[in-house]
Amino acid sequence: MIWLLRHAEAKEGTPDAERKLTKKGEGQSRAAGAAIGRLGVRLDACVSSPKVRALDTARLACAHLGVEVTTDERLAGGPFDPREVAAGLGDQVMLVGHEPDFSMALHRMTGAQVRMKKAGLAAVDRGELKVLLRPTDLQALATAEG
Repeated sequence: MIWLLRHAEAKEGTPDAERKLTKKGEGQSRAAGAAIGRLGVRLDACVSSPKVRALDTARLACAHLGVEVTTDERLAGGPFDPREVAAGLGDQVMLVGHEPDFSMALHRMTGAQVRMKKAGLAAVDRGELKVLLRPTDLQALATAEG
């Protein structure tokens, strides 16, 4: 399964590649990691865009999951094939990156017409969209009792 996590809320500014997360974005990233853990997902790998906001999102989310984060320039912007980026990394791989690239990749893989929210999460398994969660859904999962 390939998991796609769009970077969390980031500060405005330039240069674009150096934009940092806001406090809200940091919380969104932690919630995403906690929610993924609550879903019982055990990631084999996490690959992030090298842009600061995506890399920080990945690191904060993966801190809850015990997974090292690597970077790949293909996730920094422009069309990419998630299957190529995830190839050989395991059965459960999370990619962290940007819009509109992630929504377009989801469409190419599944035919689904989606627009991923900042800190939104999607999962695709063999061409089928299995999970699509908004940041509010992830927060609810992360903080649910039980």
